[in-house]
Amino acid sequence: MPESGLTLILGGARSGKSRHAEALVSQLPAPWHYIATAQAYDDEMRERIDEHRARRDDRWITFDAPLALSDALSSMPVGATVLVDCLTLWLSNQMLAEQDVEAETKSLLEVLNNRRSQCFVVSNEVGLGIVPDNALARRFRDAQGRLNQRVAAIADSVIFMVAGLPMKVK
Repeated sequence: MPESGLTLILGGARSGKSRHAEALVSQLPAPWHYIATAQAYDDEMRERIDEHRARRDDRWITFDAPLALSDALSSMPVGATVLVDCLTLWLSNQMLAEQDVEAETKSLLEVLNNRRSQCFVVSNEVGLGIVPDNALARRFRDAQGRLNQRVAAIADSVIFMVAGLPMKVK
């Protein structure tokens, strides 16, 4: 692997995105920096977060950044290998907090584009199903699609996960 680069790992829910991203990161020298965007609003989400944490040993350094993802990325040490999991929850957090999604996205893209180390970003592909039946869900689906396109455009590598299998897109 090159010393620096941005890899976007896309896929549907439970497609193996996070596991694959973790496997890619673990091929590089530790320590690894994990930026988590999830927030546990209920027991089911707490269980999901616990499942992810249980897979990571003490070589992983975890940072929680449900909203301030650009700041978290900017604070990573020079040369640090970083995994962001995931853009989908980050975008949802932004929208629910009524943040300026376009400004936050521009800031994130600038930070990602200027990183000089390996950075792996996980995101859901949410546009493969039916058209949602409500305006908020349609806005979210559209915003997620645009965010994924913008990150993919600057990424050195894009991987699409299907049933636990990686497909190289870029």
